[in-house]
Amino acid sequence: MKLRQGSFLWYLYLDKIYCLLSVRNVKALVEYFHLLDAHHNNTLNDVLFYHFLKHVTNLRGTQIKIVFDMLDWNAVGEIGFDQFYVLVCILLSHQNHLEEQFMYRHSRPVFDLLDLDGELRIAASNFHTYRFLFNIKKQELKELFHDFDITGDRRLNYKEFKLYTIFSIDKSQERQKAEREKENEKQKEREKEKGKEKWKSLLLRRMSRKVGVSPESHLEKMRIEI
Repeated sequence: MKLRQGSFLWYLYLDKIYCLLSVRNVKALVEYFHLLDAHHNNTLNDVLFYHFLKHVTNLRGTQIKIVFDMLDWNAVGEIGFDQFYVLVCILLSHQNHLEEQFMYRHSRPVFDLLDLDGELRIAASNFHTYRFLFNIKKQELKELFHDFDITGDRRLNYKEFKLYTIFSIDKSQERQKAEREKENEKQKEREKEKGKEKWKSLLLRRMSRKVGVSPESHLEKMRIEI
C-alpha cells in the first residue's frame, strides 16, 4: 500500500514518536473532510470513501471495502471524522514505515478495530484480512500466534496483543540501530578512502616540487616505469 505522490495526505506530517498529527494538520484535515462530505452530513458513505481512497492510495477496490467495513464500527454505512482521522494516521504510519510504532502507541484502538466481532479476542483470520494496513508479512503472522497466543485458543486477547506490540517495537528499534551502525561503518570507509586520496595527492605534489614536474606528469612517469 502506498500514498499517491502529490495527494493531500502526502503533505501531512505524522509525529514519529506518538504517531499523531499536529494541531495545524488536524485543522487542515477537518477542512479536507468537509470538502469530501458532499452531502454535508459530517460523514462519508461507502461511495465517497471509495473514491477518496482510490484518489490517495493504490489500494484495490476489495481492499477499500474491507477497510470501510472495519471503520464502520456501528454498521451504519457511514464513517465520521474520528474514524477518518484514525485511517489517515494508519496510512501515514505505513507510508513512513512506522507501523510497529503506531500499533505500540495506539494498541487499544488498533485492537478494537481488529476485534470485529466484539469478543475481546482477535482471530488469525482478522489479522490476515487487515495485515496489509500494518505491513505484517505472512511468516510474521504465523510467528505472532505461535509466540504470543499464551492461552492457546488461536486468538489474541488484549494483553497478548499488547505484548506483541512491545516485542515488535523493540525488534524494530534493534533493526534501525543495526542499519545506523552499518551506515556509520560505510561512512567511515568513505572517509578513509577520501583520506587516502588526499594523502596520495599531497605526496605527489611534494614529489613534483623536488623533480620540477607537474603531479600529473610525475604520476604518468611512475605508471610508465611500472
